[in-house]
Amino acid sequence: MSPKTETVRHDAANEPNEKIVLRVTDLKVVTNAGDEILHGIDFTLARGEILGLVGESGSGKTTAGLACMAHFRDGLKFESGSVSLWPRGDATAVEVVELDEAAVRALRGSRIAYIPQDPALSLNPAMRVGEQIREVLDIHQFGSSEAERTERVAEVLVDVGLPGDKDYQKRWPHQLSGGQQQRIGIAMAFAMYPDVLILDEPTTGLDVSTQSVVLDTIRQMTVANNVAGLYITHDLAVIKDISDRVAVMLRGDLVEEGPVDAVLDHPEHEYTKMLMAAVPDLDGRKTIGDGAAEAKTAPEDDDKTHILVSTGATGSAAGQDSEDEDSTAESGAAAASAGAAGGGAASANAPLLEVKDIALAYGKAQILDGINLVLEPGECTMLLGESGSGKTTLSQCVAGLNDDYTGSVRLRGTELARSTRKRTNEQRVGIQYVFQSPFSSLNPRRSIGQSLTVPLEMSGDGTAASRKAAVEEALDSVRLGRSFYHRRPGDLSGGERQRAAIARALVNAPSVMVCDEITSALDVSVQASIVALLRTLRAERDLAMLFVTHNIALSRHIADNLAVLNKGKIVDYGPTAQVLESPSHEYTQALISDVPKF
Repeated sequence: MSPKTETVRHDAANEPNEKIVLRVTDLKVVTNAGDEILHGIDFTLARGEILGLVGESGSGKTTAGLACMAHFRDGLKFESGSVSLWPRGDATAVEVVELDEAAVRALRGSRIAYIPQDPALSLNPAMRVGEQIREVLDIHQFGSSEAERTERVAEVLVDVGLPGDKDYQKRWPHQLSGGQQQRIGIAMAFAMYPDVLILDEPTTGLDVSTQSVVLDTIRQMTVANNVAGLYITHDLAVIKDISDRVAVMLRGDLVEEGPVDAVLDHPEHEYTKMLMAAVPDLDGRKTIGDGAAEAKTAPEDDDKTHILVSTGATGSAAGQDSEDEDSTAESGAAAASAGAAGGGAASANAPLLEVKDIALAYGKAQILDGINLVLEPGECTMLLGESGSGKTTLSQCVAGLNDDYTGSVRLRGTELARSTRKRTNEQRVGIQYVFQSPFSSLNPRRSIGQSLTVPLEMSGDGTAASRKAAVEEALDSVRLGRSFYHRRPGDLSGGERQRAAIARALVNAPSVMVCDEITSALDVSVQASIVALLRTLRAERDLAMLFVTHNIALSRHIADNLAVLNKGKIVDYGPTAQVLESPSHEYTQALISDVPKF
Protein backbone atom coordinates (compact mmCIF):
# COMPACT_ATOMS: atom_id res chain seq x y z
CA MET A 1 0.00 0.00 0.00
CA SER A 2 1.21 3.51 -0.83
CA PRO A 3 1.82 5.92 2.05
CA LYS A 4 -0.67 8.74 2.42
CA THR A 5 0.59 12.06 1.04
CA GLU A 6 0.27 15.14 3.26
CA THR A 7 -2.14 17.66 1.71
CA VAL A 8 -1.18 21.32 1.43
CA ARG A 9 -4.16 23.10 3.02
CA HIS A 10 -4.50 26.85 2.73
CA ASP A 11 -7.12 27.39 5.43
CA ALA A 12 -7.77 24.12 7.28
CA ALA A 13 -8.40 25.97 10.54
CA ASN A 14 -11.30 27.95 9.06
CA GLU A 15 -13.33 24.99 7.72
CA PRO A 16 -17.08 25.89 7.90
CA ASN A 17 -18.12 22.90 10.06
CA GLU A 18 -21.70 24.10 10.60
CA LYS A 19 -22.38 23.95 6.84
CA ILE A 20 -20.81 20.57 6.05
CA VAL A 21 -23.19 18.09 4.45
CA LEU A 22 -20.70 15.44 3.29
CA ARG A 23 -17.34 14.46 4.74
CA VAL A 24 -14.87 12.05 3.11
CA THR A 25 -12.29 10.72 5.57
CA ASP A 26 -9.23 8.56 4.78
CA LEU A 27 -10.97 7.06 1.74
CA LYS A 28 -9.09 4.18 0.12
CA VAL A 29 -10.20 2.47 -3.09
CA VAL A 30 -8.36 -0.53 -4.52
CA THR A 31 -8.47 -2.74 -7.59
CA ASN A 32 -9.77 -6.29 -7.28
CA ALA A 33 -6.11 -7.32 -7.24
CA GLY A 34 -5.48 -5.11 -4.20
CA ASP A 35 -3.61 -2.22 -5.84
CA GLU A 36 -4.47 1.12 -4.25
CA ILE A 37 -6.13 3.74 -6.49
CA LEU A 38 -7.04 6.26 -3.78
CA HIS A 39 -4.51 6.46 -0.96
CA GLY A 40 -6.64 7.78 1.90
CA ILE A 41 -8.08 11.15 0.79
CA ASP A 42 -10.01 13.66 2.88
CA PHE A 43 -12.35 16.48 1.80
CA THR A 44 -15.65 18.07 2.80
CA LEU A 45 -18.62 19.50 0.91
CA ALA A 46 -20.59 22.42 2.35
CA ARG A 47 -24.12 23.62 1.57
CA GLY A 48 -24.41 26.40 -1.00
CA GLU A 49 -20.79 25.96 -2.08
CA ILE A 50 -18.96 24.15 -4.87
CA LEU A 51 -15.69 22.27 -4.39
CA GLY A 52 -13.71 21.88 -7.61
CA LEU A 53 -11.85 18.57 -7.84
CA VAL A 54 -9.08 18.88 -10.44
CA GLY A 55 -6.29 16.74 -11.80
CA GLU A 56 -5.11 14.99 -14.92
CA SER A 57 -6.65 11.81 -16.34
CA GLY A 58 -5.82 8.94 -14.02
CA SER A 59 -5.47 11.13 -10.95
CA GLY A 60 -8.49 9.48 -9.28
CA LYS A 61 -10.87 12.44 -9.27
CA THR A 62 -13.80 10.61 -10.90
CA THR A 63 -13.21 7.58 -8.68
CA ALA A 64 -13.42 9.88 -5.63
CA GLY A 65 -16.58 11.55 -6.93
CA LEU A 66 -18.36 8.26 -7.62
CA ALA A 67 -17.34 6.94 -4.20
CA CYS A 68 -19.47 9.72 -2.67
CA MET A 69 -22.42 7.82 -4.18
CA ALA A 70 -21.06 4.40 -3.07
CA HIS A 71 -20.44 3.60 -6.74
CA PHE A 72 -17.23 1.85 -7.80
CA ARG A 73 -16.46 1.06 -11.41
CA ASP A 74 -15.79 -2.47 -12.62
CA GLY A 75 -12.49 -3.72 -11.25
CA LEU A 76 -12.51 -1.34 -8.26
CA LYS A 77 -13.81 -1.73 -4.72
CA PHE A 78 -14.06 0.15 -1.44
CA GLU A 79 -11.19 -0.67 0.93
CA SER A 80 -11.54 1.58 3.96
CA GLY A 81 -12.43 5.05 5.18
CA SER A 82 -15.66 6.94 5.59
CA VAL A 83 -18.18 8.87 3.44
CA SER A 84 -20.55 10.58 5.88
CA LEU A 85 -23.70 12.33 4.65
CA TRP A 86 -25.95 14.59 6.75
CA PRO A 87 -29.31 14.71 4.91
CA ARG A 88 -31.29 17.94 5.08
CA GLY A 89 -32.92 18.32 8.49
CA ASP A 90 -31.26 15.19 9.92
CA ALA A 91 -28.66 15.54 12.68
CA THR A 92 -27.52 11.93 12.25
CA ALA A 93 -24.94 11.10 9.61
CA VAL A 94 -25.45 8.30 7.09
CA GLU A 95 -22.38 6.20 6.26
CA VAL A 96 -22.86 5.98 2.52
CA VAL A 97 -20.34 3.23 1.80
CA GLU A 98 -21.94 0.96 4.44
CA LEU A 99 -25.47 1.06 2.98
CA ASP A 100 -27.02 -2.00 1.35
CA GLU A 101 -27.98 -1.97 -2.34
CA ALA A 102 -31.59 -0.91 -1.81
CA ALA A 103 -30.62 1.98 0.47
CA VAL A 104 -27.99 3.17 -1.99
CA ARG A 105 -30.54 3.17 -4.84
CA ALA A 106 -32.90 5.23 -2.70
CA LEU A 107 -30.09 7.67 -1.91
CA ARG A 108 -29.00 8.25 -5.50
CA GLY A 109 -31.15 10.77 -7.31
CA SER A 110 -32.84 11.91 -4.13
CA ARG A 111 -30.16 12.94 -1.62
CA ILE A 112 -27.12 12.68 -3.94
CA ALA A 113 -27.55 13.57 -7.62
CA TYR A 114 -25.12 13.05 -10.49
CA ILE A 115 -24.60 14.94 -13.77
CA PRO A 116 -22.35 13.08 -16.27
CA GLN A 117 -20.06 14.49 -18.92
CA ASP A 118 -22.11 13.68 -22.01
CA PRO A 119 -25.71 14.95 -21.82
CA ALA A 120 -26.72 12.88 -24.84
CA LEU A 121 -25.75 9.65 -23.05
CA SER A 122 -27.56 10.62 -19.85
CA LEU A 123 -30.92 11.09 -21.58
CA ASN A 124 -33.11 8.31 -22.94
CA PRO A 125 -33.63 9.03 -26.67
CA ALA A 126 -36.94 7.15 -26.57
CA MET A 127 -38.47 9.33 -23.84
CA ARG A 128 -39.68 12.90 -24.02
CA VAL A 129 -37.74 15.30 -21.80
CA GLY A 130 -40.66 16.07 -19.50
CA GLU A 131 -41.22 12.35 -18.92
CA GLN A 132 -37.58 11.88 -17.98
CA ILE A 133 -37.78 14.52 -15.25
CA ARG A 134 -41.11 13.10 -14.11
CA GLU A 135 -39.57 9.62 -13.89
CA VAL A 136 -37.11 10.83 -11.22
CA LEU A 137 -40.00 12.18 -9.15
CA ASP A 138 -42.03 8.98 -9.58
CA ILE A 139 -39.16 6.67 -8.58
CA HIS A 140 -38.50 8.60 -5.38
CA GLN A 141 -42.22 9.23 -4.72
CA PHE A 142 -42.01 13.01 -4.63
CA GLY A 143 -44.89 14.87 -2.98
CA SER A 144 -48.33 13.58 -2.17
CA SER A 145 -50.13 13.86 -5.50
CA GLU A 146 -49.79 13.60 -9.28
CA ALA A 147 -50.53 17.31 -9.57
CA GLU A 148 -47.62 18.15 -7.27
CA ARG A 149 -45.20 16.17 -9.45
CA THR A 150 -46.55 17.75 -12.62
CA GLU A 151 -46.06 21.18 -11.09
CA ARG A 152 -42.49 20.30 -10.02
CA VAL A 153 -41.51 19.27 -13.58
CA ALA A 154 -42.58 22.65 -14.95
CA GLU A 155 -40.99 24.49 -12.04
CA VAL A 156 -37.55 22.89 -12.35
CA LEU A 157 -37.48 23.46 -16.13
CA VAL A 158 -38.04 27.17 -15.57
CA ASP A 159 -35.37 27.12 -12.84
CA VAL A 160 -32.75 25.96 -15.38
CA GLY A 161 -33.80 28.59 -17.92
CA LEU A 162 -35.98 26.43 -20.18
CA PRO A 163 -39.70 26.71 -20.98
CA GLY A 164 -41.87 24.77 -18.56
CA ASP A 165 -44.92 24.48 -20.82
CA LYS A 166 -46.33 21.16 -22.02
CA ASP A 167 -45.16 21.67 -25.61
CA TYR A 168 -41.54 21.91 -24.50
CA GLN A 169 -41.93 18.93 -22.18
CA LYS A 170 -43.04 16.87 -25.19
CA ARG A 171 -39.77 17.42 -27.05
CA TRP A 172 -37.36 14.55 -27.70
CA PRO A 173 -33.69 14.85 -26.65
CA HIS A 174 -32.52 14.95 -30.29
CA GLN A 175 -34.58 18.10 -30.82
CA LEU A 176 -32.48 19.98 -28.27
CA SER A 177 -29.00 21.51 -28.55
CA GLY A 178 -26.11 20.20 -26.44
CA GLY A 179 -26.55 23.02 -23.94
CA GLN A 180 -30.30 22.42 -23.66
CA GLN A 181 -29.69 18.68 -23.16
CA GLN A 182 -27.25 19.45 -20.36
CA ARG A 183 -29.77 21.75 -18.70
CA ILE A 184 -32.35 18.95 -18.83
CA GLY A 185 -29.77 16.82 -17.01
CA ILE A 186 -29.38 19.59 -14.42
CA ALA A 187 -33.17 19.78 -14.01
CA MET A 188 -33.31 16.01 -13.39
CA ALA A 189 -30.54 16.32 -10.81
CA PHE A 190 -32.26 19.16 -8.91
CA ALA A 191 -35.80 17.76 -9.16
CA MET A 192 -35.69 16.07 -5.73
CA TYR A 193 -33.97 18.98 -3.92
CA PRO A 194 -30.79 16.92 -3.28
CA ASP A 195 -28.23 17.60 -0.57
CA VAL A 196 -25.18 16.86 -2.75
CA LEU A 197 -24.59 17.29 -6.48
CA ILE A 198 -21.72 15.44 -8.24
CA LEU A 199 -20.81 17.03 -11.59
CA ASP A 200 -18.41 14.99 -13.72
CA GLU A 201 -16.88 17.16 -16.50
CA PRO A 202 -20.36 18.53 -17.46
CA THR A 203 -19.06 21.24 -19.86
CA THR A 204 -16.02 19.56 -21.47
CA GLY A 205 -17.59 19.18 -24.93
CA LEU A 206 -19.40 22.54 -24.97
CA ASP A 207 -18.34 25.75 -26.71
CA VAL A 208 -17.60 28.80 -24.55
CA SER A 209 -21.01 30.45 -24.98
CA THR A 210 -22.99 27.31 -24.15
CA GLN A 211 -20.53 26.51 -21.36
CA SER A 212 -21.09 29.95 -19.85
CA VAL A 213 -24.87 29.43 -19.78
CA VAL A 214 -24.55 25.96 -18.23
CA LEU A 215 -22.07 27.17 -15.58
CA ASP A 216 -24.34 30.09 -14.66
CA THR A 217 -27.25 27.65 -14.35
CA ILE A 218 -25.28 25.28 -12.10
CA ARG A 219 -24.04 28.12 -9.91
CA GLN A 220 -27.45 29.73 -9.53
CA MET A 221 -29.19 26.42 -8.77
CA THR A 222 -26.55 25.40 -6.23
CA VAL A 223 -26.90 28.63 -4.26
CA ALA A 224 -30.69 28.87 -4.58
CA ASN A 225 -31.22 25.28 -3.40
CA ASN A 226 -28.46 25.35 -0.76
CA VAL A 227 -26.84 22.28 -2.32
CA ALA A 228 -23.25 21.10 -1.82
CA GLY A 229 -21.55 20.67 -5.20
CA LEU A 230 -18.52 18.60 -6.24
CA TYR A 231 -17.35 19.77 -9.68
CA ILE A 232 -14.91 17.30 -11.30
CA THR A 233 -12.84 18.65 -14.19
CA HIS A 234 -9.40 19.09 -15.71
CA ASP A 235 -10.25 22.65 -16.84
CA LEU A 236 -8.77 25.02 -14.26
CA ALA A 237 -10.25 28.08 -15.96
CA VAL A 238 -13.75 26.69 -15.37
CA ILE A 239 -12.87 25.91 -11.74
CA LYS A 240 -11.85 29.52 -11.16
CA ASP A 241 -15.15 30.64 -12.67
CA ILE A 242 -17.53 28.41 -10.71
CA SER A 243 -15.91 27.03 -7.54
CA ASP A 244 -15.60 28.40 -4.01
CA ARG A 245 -12.90 25.91 -3.10
CA VAL A 246 -10.56 23.65 -5.04
CA ALA A 247 -8.82 20.34 -4.30
CA VAL A 248 -5.98 19.10 -6.51
CA MET A 249 -5.45 15.37 -7.04
CA LEU A 250 -2.30 13.59 -8.21
CA ARG A 251 -2.11 9.81 -8.69
CA GLY A 252 -4.66 8.98 -5.99
CA ASP A 253 -3.55 11.62 -3.47
CA LEU A 254 -5.09 14.98 -2.66
CA VAL A 255 -2.04 17.26 -2.72
CA GLU A 256 -3.45 20.78 -2.26
CA GLU A 257 -6.77 22.21 -1.06
CA GLY A 258 -8.24 25.59 -0.15
CA PRO A 259 -10.18 28.63 -1.42
CA VAL A 260 -10.05 28.79 -5.20
CA ASP A 261 -8.24 32.15 -5.33
CA ALA A 262 -5.65 31.06 -2.77
CA VAL A 263 -4.82 27.79 -4.53
CA LEU A 264 -4.87 29.00 -8.13
CA ASP A 265 -3.31 32.43 -7.59
CA HIS A 266 -0.72 31.23 -5.06
CA PRO A 267 -0.20 27.48 -5.54
CA GLU A 268 2.26 25.87 -3.13
CA HIS A 269 2.53 22.29 -4.42
CA GLU A 270 4.80 21.77 -7.41
CA TYR A 271 2.16 19.74 -9.26
CA THR A 272 -0.40 22.55 -8.93
CA LYS A 273 2.18 25.00 -10.23
CA MET A 274 2.79 22.74 -13.24
CA LEU A 275 -0.94 22.54 -14.02
CA MET A 276 -1.25 26.32 -13.76
CA ALA A 277 1.68 26.83 -16.12
CA ALA A 278 -0.02 24.65 -18.74
CA VAL A 279 -3.31 26.62 -18.83
CA PRO A 280 -3.60 28.69 -22.03
CA ASP A 281 -4.40 32.37 -21.50
CA LEU A 282 -6.39 34.47 -23.97
CA ASP A 283 -3.98 37.40 -23.61
CA GLY A 284 -1.01 35.24 -24.64
CA ARG A 285 1.20 36.41 -21.79
CA LYS A 286 2.83 32.98 -21.65
CA THR A 287 3.74 30.39 -24.24
CA ILE A 288 2.86 26.88 -23.18
CA GLY A 289 5.74 24.55 -24.01
CA ASP A 290 6.88 20.95 -24.19
CA GLY A 291 7.63 20.83 -20.48
CA ALA A 292 3.92 20.54 -19.71
CA ALA A 293 3.69 17.06 -21.20
CA GLU A 294 1.42 14.32 -19.99
CA ALA A 295 4.40 12.30 -18.82
CA LYS A 296 5.01 15.02 -16.25
CA THR A 297 3.24 13.62 -13.20
CA ALA A 298 5.85 13.53 -10.45
CA PRO A 299 6.61 16.76 -8.58
CA GLU A 300 10.32 15.97 -8.54
CA ASP A 301 10.37 16.20 -12.35
CA ASP A 302 9.27 19.82 -12.31
CA ASP A 303 12.65 21.08 -13.46
CA LYS A 304 11.69 19.74 -16.89
CA THR A 305 8.93 22.33 -17.20
CA HIS A 306 9.89 25.20 -19.49
CA ILE A 307 7.47 28.12 -19.78
CA LEU A 308 8.50 30.68 -22.38
CA VAL A 309 7.52 34.32 -21.96
CA SER A 310 5.58 35.68 -24.91
CA THR A 311 6.81 38.85 -26.60
CA GLY A 312 3.25 39.75 -27.51
CA ALA A 313 3.63 38.96 -31.22
CA THR A 314 1.79 36.03 -32.73
CA GLY A 315 4.65 35.00 -35.01
CA SER A 316 4.80 32.62 -37.92
CA ALA A 317 5.43 29.67 -35.64
CA ALA A 318 6.59 29.76 -32.02
CA GLY A 319 8.40 33.00 -31.28
CA GLN A 320 10.28 33.23 -34.59
CA ASP A 321 12.22 36.42 -35.24
CA SER A 322 12.08 38.43 -38.48
CA GLU A 323 14.98 36.55 -40.08
CA ASP A 324 13.21 33.24 -39.42
CA GLU A 325 10.03 34.61 -40.99
CA ASP A 326 11.95 35.74 -44.06
CA SER A 327 13.46 32.28 -44.48
CA THR A 328 10.04 30.70 -44.01
CA ALA A 329 8.58 32.94 -46.69
CA GLU A 330 11.44 32.07 -49.07
CA SER A 331 11.03 28.33 -48.54
CA GLY A 332 7.26 28.71 -48.96
CA ALA A 333 7.74 30.53 -52.25
CA ALA A 334 10.10 27.81 -53.44
CA ALA A 335 7.57 25.14 -52.55
CA ALA A 336 4.82 27.01 -54.33
CA SER A 337 6.91 27.38 -57.48
CA ALA A 338 7.60 23.67 -57.49
CA GLY A 339 3.88 22.94 -57.29
CA ALA A 340 4.39 19.20 -57.41
CA ALA A 341 2.06 18.23 -54.59
CA GLY A 342 -0.80 20.15 -56.12
CA GLY A 343 -0.54 18.39 -59.45
CA GLY A 344 -1.30 20.00 -62.81
CA ALA A 345 -0.27 23.44 -63.99
CA ALA A 346 -0.05 25.25 -60.66
CA SER A 347 0.61 28.99 -60.46
CA ALA A 348 3.85 30.11 -58.81
CA ASN A 349 2.00 33.05 -57.20
CA ALA A 350 -1.01 31.07 -55.99
CA PRO A 351 -1.65 30.56 -52.24
CA LEU A 352 -0.84 27.15 -50.86
CA LEU A 353 -4.52 26.59 -50.01
CA GLU A 354 -7.41 28.73 -51.20
CA VAL A 355 -11.04 28.18 -50.20
CA LYS A 356 -13.39 30.23 -52.35
CA ASP A 357 -17.16 30.73 -52.10
CA ILE A 358 -17.78 27.42 -50.33
CA ALA A 359 -21.49 26.85 -49.69
CA LEU A 360 -23.45 23.84 -48.51
CA ALA A 361 -27.12 23.36 -47.68
CA TYR A 362 -29.29 20.46 -46.62
CA GLY A 363 -32.80 21.35 -47.70
CA LYS A 364 -33.62 24.74 -46.24
CA ALA A 365 -30.78 24.53 -43.71
CA GLN A 366 -27.81 26.60 -44.91
CA ILE A 367 -24.76 25.01 -43.27
CA LEU A 368 -22.04 27.01 -45.08
CA ASP A 369 -22.68 30.29 -46.86
CA GLY A 370 -19.92 31.74 -49.03
CA ILE A 371 -16.72 30.83 -47.14
CA ASN A 372 -13.39 32.28 -48.28
CA LEU A 373 -10.02 31.42 -46.71
CA VAL A 374 -6.34 31.54 -47.70
CA LEU A 375 -3.55 29.53 -46.08
CA GLU A 376 0.17 29.92 -46.84
CA PRO A 377 3.09 27.57 -46.03
CA GLY A 378 3.93 27.52 -42.32
CA GLU A 379 0.76 29.42 -41.35
CA CYS A 380 -1.88 28.30 -38.89
CA THR A 381 -5.45 29.55 -39.18
CA MET A 382 -7.80 28.81 -36.31
CA LEU A 383 -11.39 28.08 -37.33
CA LEU A 384 -13.45 29.11 -34.32
CA GLY A 385 -17.14 28.83 -33.59
CA GLU A 386 -19.86 27.29 -31.46
CA SER A 387 -21.24 23.80 -31.99
CA GLY A 388 -23.31 23.87 -35.17
CA SER A 389 -21.46 26.86 -36.66
CA GLY A 390 -20.20 24.77 -39.59
CA LYS A 391 -16.51 24.62 -38.76
CA THR A 392 -16.12 20.82 -38.93
CA THR A 393 -18.24 20.68 -42.09
CA LEU A 394 -15.94 23.24 -43.70
CA SER A 395 -12.81 21.37 -42.67
CA GLN A 396 -14.22 18.15 -44.13
CA CYS A 397 -14.99 19.94 -47.42
CA VAL A 398 -11.35 21.10 -47.57
CA ALA A 399 -10.12 17.54 -47.01
CA GLY A 400 -12.54 16.01 -49.52
CA LEU A 401 -14.50 14.13 -46.85
CA ASN A 402 -17.73 15.99 -47.70
CA ASP A 403 -18.47 16.49 -51.39
CA ASP A 404 -21.89 18.18 -51.15
CA TYR A 405 -20.51 21.71 -51.38
CA THR A 406 -20.37 24.29 -54.14
CA GLY A 407 -17.43 26.65 -54.66
CA SER A 408 -13.81 25.60 -54.91
CA VAL A 409 -10.84 24.33 -52.91
CA ARG A 410 -7.47 24.97 -54.58
CA LEU A 411 -4.08 23.56 -53.64
CA ARG A 412 -1.23 25.63 -55.10
CA GLY A 413 -3.58 27.06 -57.69
CA THR A 414 -5.04 23.75 -58.85
CA GLU A 415 -8.74 23.19 -58.14
CA LEU A 416 -9.36 19.94 -56.27
CA ALA A 417 -12.17 17.49 -56.93
CA ARG A 418 -14.83 17.66 -54.25
CA SER A 419 -14.38 14.04 -53.16
CA THR A 420 -11.06 12.72 -51.96
CA ARG A 421 -11.72 9.58 -54.04
CA LYS A 422 -11.58 11.68 -57.20
CA ARG A 423 -8.45 13.60 -56.25
CA THR A 424 -5.04 12.51 -57.44
CA ASN A 425 -2.76 10.66 -55.08
CA GLU A 426 -0.50 13.75 -54.81
CA GLN A 427 -3.51 15.91 -53.90
CA ARG A 428 -4.71 13.46 -51.24
CA VAL A 429 -1.24 13.40 -49.74
CA GLY A 430 -1.10 17.20 -49.79
CA ILE A 431 -3.99 17.63 -47.32
CA GLN A 432 -4.14 15.33 -44.28
CA TYR A 433 -6.85 15.21 -41.60
CA VAL A 434 -6.43 14.56 -37.86
CA PHE A 435 -9.70 13.60 -36.18
CA GLN A 436 -10.96 14.72 -32.77
CA SER A 437 -10.89 11.38 -30.97
CA PRO A 438 -7.55 9.56 -30.84
CA PHE A 439 -9.37 6.58 -29.31
CA SER A 440 -11.58 5.96 -32.36
CA SER A 441 -9.17 7.09 -35.08
CA LEU A 442 -6.64 4.28 -34.47
CA ASN A 443 -7.43 0.61 -35.10
CA PRO A 444 -7.12 -1.15 -31.71
CA ARG A 445 -6.19 -4.44 -33.43
CA ARG A 446 -3.18 -2.98 -35.22
CA SER A 447 0.11 -1.82 -33.84
CA ILE A 448 0.94 1.87 -34.12
CA GLY A 449 3.48 1.04 -36.82
CA GLN A 450 0.89 -0.87 -38.86
CA SER A 451 -1.64 1.97 -38.60
CA LEU A 452 0.95 4.52 -39.70
CA THR A 453 2.00 2.36 -42.64
CA VAL A 454 -1.52 2.30 -44.16
CA PRO A 455 -1.32 5.81 -45.74
CA LEU A 456 2.02 4.89 -47.33
CA GLU A 457 0.59 1.65 -48.72
CA MET A 458 -2.40 3.52 -50.14
CA SER A 459 -0.12 5.98 -51.90
CA GLY A 460 1.72 3.05 -53.49
CA ASP A 461 5.16 4.59 -53.08
CA GLY A 462 8.35 3.03 -51.78
CA THR A 463 9.34 -0.39 -50.50
CA ALA A 464 8.50 -2.07 -47.22
CA ALA A 465 11.85 -0.94 -45.82
CA SER A 466 11.40 2.67 -46.92
CA ARG A 467 7.87 2.75 -45.50
CA LYS A 468 9.10 1.47 -42.14
CA ALA A 469 11.80 4.14 -42.16
CA ALA A 470 9.21 6.85 -42.93
CA VAL A 471 6.99 5.65 -40.07
CA GLU A 472 9.90 5.64 -37.63
CA GLU A 473 10.83 9.17 -38.72
CA ALA A 474 7.24 10.31 -38.15
CA LEU A 475 7.23 8.75 -34.66
CA ASP A 476 10.45 10.61 -33.90
CA SER A 477 8.89 13.85 -35.21
CA VAL A 478 5.99 13.67 -32.76
CA ARG A 479 8.38 12.88 -29.87
CA LEU A 480 7.12 9.33 -29.33
CA GLY A 481 10.18 7.48 -30.59
CA ARG A 482 10.66 4.33 -32.62
CA SER A 483 9.95 2.06 -29.67
CA PHE A 484 6.24 2.84 -30.20
CA TYR A 485 6.26 1.09 -33.60
CA HIS A 486 5.13 -2.25 -32.14
CA ARG A 487 2.85 -0.92 -29.40
CA ARG A 488 -0.94 -0.97 -29.67
CA PRO A 489 -3.34 1.96 -29.06
CA GLY A 490 -4.61 0.35 -25.84
CA ASP A 491 -1.14 0.63 -24.34
CA LEU A 492 -0.98 4.41 -24.89
CA SER A 493 -2.31 7.38 -22.93
CA GLY A 494 -4.73 9.84 -24.56
CA GLY A 495 -1.92 12.28 -25.35
CA GLU A 496 0.27 9.53 -26.82
CA ARG A 497 -2.59 8.33 -29.01
CA GLN A 498 -3.13 11.86 -30.29
CA ARG A 499 0.57 12.15 -31.12
CA ALA A 500 0.31 8.84 -33.00
CA ALA A 501 -2.68 10.19 -34.96
CA ILE A 502 -0.65 13.28 -35.86
CA ALA A 503 2.26 11.05 -36.91
CA ARG A 504 -0.08 9.14 -39.25
CA ALA A 505 -0.99 12.43 -40.92
CA LEU A 506 2.71 13.29 -41.28
CA VAL A 507 4.06 10.10 -42.87
CA ASN A 508 3.33 11.26 -46.41
CA ALA A 509 4.83 14.73 -45.76
CA PRO A 510 1.67 16.80 -46.41
CA SER A 511 1.60 20.52 -47.14
CA VAL A 512 -1.58 21.14 -45.11
CA MET A 513 -2.81 19.45 -41.94
CA VAL A 514 -6.42 19.86 -40.80
CA CYS A 515 -6.75 19.42 -37.02
CA ASP A 516 -10.36 18.90 -35.94
CA GLU A 517 -10.79 19.60 -32.20
CA ILE A 518 -7.73 17.47 -31.46
CA THR A 519 -7.17 18.96 -27.97
CA SER A 520 -10.78 19.31 -26.79
CA ALA A 521 -10.82 16.21 -24.57
CA LEU A 522 -7.24 16.44 -23.27
CA ASP A 523 -5.91 17.54 -19.88
CA VAL A 524 -4.37 21.00 -19.82
CA SER A 525 -0.84 19.61 -19.54
CA VAL A 526 -1.36 17.12 -22.39
CA GLN A 527 -3.00 19.87 -24.44
CA ALA A 528 0.02 22.06 -23.85
CA SER A 529 2.37 19.36 -25.09
CA ILE A 530 0.30 18.85 -28.27
CA VAL A 531 0.19 22.60 -28.96
CA ALA A 532 3.96 22.84 -28.48
CA LEU A 533 4.42 19.86 -30.82
CA LEU A 534 2.32 21.50 -33.53
CA ARG A 535 4.35 24.71 -33.27
CA THR A 536 7.54 22.70 -33.67
CA LEU A 537 6.21 20.80 -36.69
CA ARG A 538 5.26 24.04 -38.39
CA ALA A 539 8.73 25.43 -37.87
CA GLU A 540 10.52 22.23 -38.90
CA ARG A 541 8.38 21.27 -41.90
CA ASP A 542 6.90 24.60 -43.05
CA LEU A 543 3.57 22.87 -42.47
CA ALA A 544 0.34 24.82 -42.88
CA MET A 545 -2.49 24.06 -40.46
CA LEU A 546 -6.22 24.60 -40.29
CA PHE A 547 -6.93 24.27 -36.56
CA VAL A 548 -10.63 23.68 -35.82
CA THR A 549 -11.71 24.34 -32.24
CA HIS A 550 -14.21 25.99 -29.92
CA ASN A 551 -11.44 26.82 -27.42
CA ILE A 552 -10.65 30.47 -28.10
CA ALA A 553 -8.11 30.55 -25.24
CA LEU A 554 -5.68 28.60 -27.45
CA SER A 555 -5.73 31.18 -30.24
CA ARG A 556 -2.59 33.17 -29.39
CA HIS A 557 -0.70 29.98 -28.58
CA ILE A 558 -1.23 28.26 -31.93
CA ALA A 559 -2.69 30.51 -34.63
CA ASP A 560 -1.41 33.31 -36.88
CA ASN A 561 -4.91 34.04 -38.17
CA LEU A 562 -8.35 33.65 -36.68
CA ALA A 563 -11.54 32.95 -38.66
CA VAL A 564 -14.77 33.12 -36.64
CA LEU A 565 -17.74 31.14 -37.97
CA ASN A 566 -21.32 31.93 -37.02
CA LYS A 567 -24.23 30.11 -38.64
CA GLY A 568 -22.17 29.13 -41.66
CA LYS A 569 -20.62 32.54 -42.30
CA ILE A 570 -17.21 33.97 -41.42
CA VAL A 571 -18.00 37.06 -39.37
CA ASP A 572 -14.43 37.97 -38.35
CA TYR A 573 -11.20 37.05 -40.14
CA GLY A 574 -7.67 38.36 -39.79
CA PRO A 575 -4.47 38.22 -37.73
CA THR A 576 -5.17 36.65 -34.34
CA ALA A 577 -4.17 39.67 -32.26
CA GLN A 578 -6.27 41.99 -34.42
CA VAL A 579 -9.41 39.86 -34.15
CA LEU A 580 -9.04 39.39 -30.38
CA GLU A 581 -8.24 43.01 -29.60
CA SER A 582 -10.61 44.67 -32.10
CA PRO A 583 -13.39 42.21 -33.00
CA SER A 584 -15.69 43.73 -35.57
CA HIS A 585 -18.69 41.46 -35.09
CA GLU A 586 -20.88 41.28 -31.98
CA TYR A 587 -20.78 37.47 -32.12
CA THR A 588 -16.98 37.50 -31.76
CA GLN A 589 -17.29 40.04 -28.95
CA ALA A 590 -19.73 37.72 -27.17
CA LEU A 591 -17.42 34.71 -27.58
CA ILE A 592 -14.50 36.62 -26.08
CA SER A 593 -16.61 37.87 -23.16
CA ASP A 594 -17.73 34.31 -22.37
CA VAL A 595 -14.19 32.93 -22.00
CA PRO A 596 -13.58 32.04 -18.31
CA LYS A 597 -11.18 34.64 -16.94
CA PHE A 598 -7.99 33.18 -15.55
